[in-house]
Amino acid sequence: MLIDQFSASICAAAENKTPLQIFGGGTKNFYGNSLADQDHDSLNVTAYSGLIDYEPAELVVTARAGTRLAGLEAVLNKNGQMLAFEPPHFGRAATLGGCVASGLSGPRRASAGAVRDFVLGIRMLDGRGNDLRFGGQVMKNVAGYDVSRLMVGSMGTLGVLLEVSLKVLPLPPADLTLRMQLGEDKAIEKMNGWAGRPFPISATCYCDGELTVRLSGAESALRAAHAKIGGEEISDGKVFWKTVREQTHGFFQTNRPLWRLSINPTTPPLALPGEQLIEWNGALRWLINDRSVEADAIRATAKNAGGHATLFRRHQSCVSVFHPLDPNMMKLHRLLKQKFDPAGILNSGRLYPDL
Repeated sequence: MLIDQFSASICAAAENKTPLQIFGGGTKNFYGNSLADQDHDSLNVTAYSGLIDYEPAELVVTARAGTRLAGLEAVLNKNGQMLAFEPPHFGRAATLGGCVASGLSGPRRASAGAVRDFVLGIRMLDGRGNDLRFGGQVMKNVAGYDVSRLMVGSMGTLGVLLEVSLKVLPLPPADLTLRMQLGEDKAIEKMNGWAGRPFPISATCYCDGELTVRLSGAESALRAAHAKIGGEEISDGKVFWKTVREQTHGFFQTNRPLWRLSINPTTPPLALPGEQLIEWNGALRWLINDRSVEADAIRATAKNAGGHATLFRRHQSCVSVFHPLDPNMMKLHRLLKQKFDPAGILNSGRLYPDL
């Protein structure tokens, strides 16, 4: 049985104090701190794949962590449903486990919610090889600490995901993508103003003087919103939003460092050198920065704007990928790591260098 094999690998690594790299399709290997400078064993979980339970009427799907995202979304699509947080794949081999472990959401995140908002339950192996289950298949099923959502974005440092139950939502009846020419400050003002009104906006993107907006819902509601928002309808909306989600958009085609700043959406244009692309009504700012700008300066800017900065791609070996934690938060991380992975073998250093 695969789970027994996975458990045996974890136990052996723990006994020998050998770091164990957990991975699936490998499409997000670029994300997080590198393990390349460590001697480690590998555990690939892609063989444990497939749907376990799916009841469209219940809006819940349970699948194994090695299940390919593309296949899962195809099944949902046939039933008129979707993963509402619109997860990026970054390649055909992307898996459900990688989606949850990375915790990344796509263009729809500002309107629908993040990955952790849709995770109902998980099955996992901890650093001792124990087979554990948390949560279930309904929203109100948690008494105490919600470990299921704790696994979202943990980058495999707390355990090996085996199975995930997710809430799914119906596909919108129609989509409409609009585009208008605006300055950055005006675009930020517009996006935040619209967010406070009952417009069916499901995604926003500002880049190179153009604000692109996606409306999702009933056709009549889209037309009414279009009349109030303005802008020119574009025919290749689905293609455009996919390029933003998968970072095949021209903005992302660079060898320079790519930063991801999650900040207060009302923050005015950031005074940082380099090119920017803005999503989530202003809450997500992608920055392709000038290499002369120090990481500390970028992170200080993000902190002053009520958020944090992540070095998303093109890592600089001397810079930690994730925003440094304050001492109290780091203490909590250490306690959790000790509880779930006492030998410290699971994706050691992937999230923070000393965890």
